[in-house]
Amino acid sequence: MEAQHAPNGEVPGIVDGPGLEAFFAAHVAGAQPPLRYTVIAGGHSNLTYRVDDAAGNRFVLRRPPLGHVLASAHDMGREHRIIAAVSRSTVPVAPALAVSPDDAVNGAPFYVMGFVDGHVLTVPADVDAAVPDHAARRRLGFAVIDTLAELHRADVDAIGLGELARRDAYLDRQLKRWKGQWEQSKTRELPVMEECYELLARRKPEQRYTGIVHGDYRLGNFLSRPDGTLAAVLDWELCTLGDVLADVGYLLNNWAEEGEPMPAGAIDFPPTAAGGFPTRAELVARYAERTGFDVSMVQYYQAFSSWRLAAINEGVKRRYLEGVMADTTFPIEAYEHRVEALARTAVDLLGTLPAA
Repeated sequence: MEAQHAPNGEVPGIVDGPGLEAFFAAHVAGAQPPLRYTVIAGGHSNLTYRVDDAAGNRFVLRRPPLGHVLASAHDMGREHRIIAAVSRSTVPVAPALAVSPDDAVNGAPFYVMGFVDGHVLTVPADVDAAVPDHAARRRLGFAVIDTLAELHRADVDAIGLGELARRDAYLDRQLKRWKGQWEQSKTRELPVMEECYELLARRKPEQRYTGIVHGDYRLGNFLSRPDGTLAAVLDWELCTLGDVLADVGYLLNNWAEEGEPMPAGAIDFPPTAAGGFPTRAELVARYAERTGFDVSMVQYYQAFSSWRLAAINEGVKRRYLEGVMADTTFPIEAYEHRVEALARTAVDLLGTLPAA
C-alpha cells in the first residue's frame, strides 16, 4: 500500500486527540499509543488510513467520506461484519479487529483491520514494478478468478452472512437502488442513463446462482504479491447477497488484454493491459469449470456493471465537487465524460444479446 504522509492534526478525517488513541488502546489488541496516521492513496469512496503505533505495529482505519453520504452507503459496522465473516471462508481478507459504530470517537463511525503487506495494482505501471515476471502474472490472473469462484461457492449461512441481505431478485433490487442513487447524485440530465435502465429492466435474466456478491471485484481491489498470489481482497462496502454473475461481468469490464485500445470511459488502462495475464475468455472458462455455472448471459452482466459504475462515478464526482474527499487533484472533467461513456458501452453490450 502506498501512503501520503502528513503530520498528525493535518490528516483529513482524523481527529488527533485522546479519544481515538484511547479507543485503540482499549479495543485493538497490542496497540500502543502514540499513533501516527497517513492517508493511503487510492479509492474515491470510504477514506482509508494506515495507523502506526509506538511499538511498530501497523493497522488500517476505514471511515466514511467527510461530507455528503447517501442513505445505506458507507456503513462501517456492516463492512466490518462482512470482513469478519468472509475470513471464515477460504477467501483471503485483512483481519477485522475493532469497530466504532458512532460519531463520538472520531467524528464518524469507523473500523480497524490488520495491515497486510502487498501491492495494489491499479495501472499497468504498478504491474511492471510489482509483478515483473509474466508467469507470475498469469498465476495472479487465475488466482483472481479462482478466488471469485471460492467466494461465490461459500456457504453464506455457515460463515454468518445469511441475514446480510435478501437473496432473491438481485437484479430487480440493484436496478432500483442504482436508479435511485443516480437520481440523488446526478449533476446533470443524461438521457442515455435512462435508456440503459429501460433496456436492462427488459432484458433481465432469471437469477440462477445465489451467493456473496463483492460488488467491486477487480485487480485494483486486491493486495497482490510478486509471486502471483493474493494476500487479501479489499473494499467490501458494496458487498451483498444475490446473483453472483454480476461480479463476473464487472471483473471482465476491468480486464483489458495486451494491445487493446483504452476501454470506453476509462481514465487509465486497467492494470492487466501490462500483458502476461489470462484472457477474458480464459477467465470465463476457468470460472465455469470451477463453479459449474452457466455463463452464457455474461454480456448482460457486463452491461449492468457498466451502467451501475456510471451511477457510482457520478456520485464520486458529486462528492469531489462538494469538496468532501481527501484528494484535491481529482479529474472532475474526465469523470464527467466517463459516466456517459460507461452508459453508452452498456447500451452497446445489450445490443449484442440474442433477440428476446
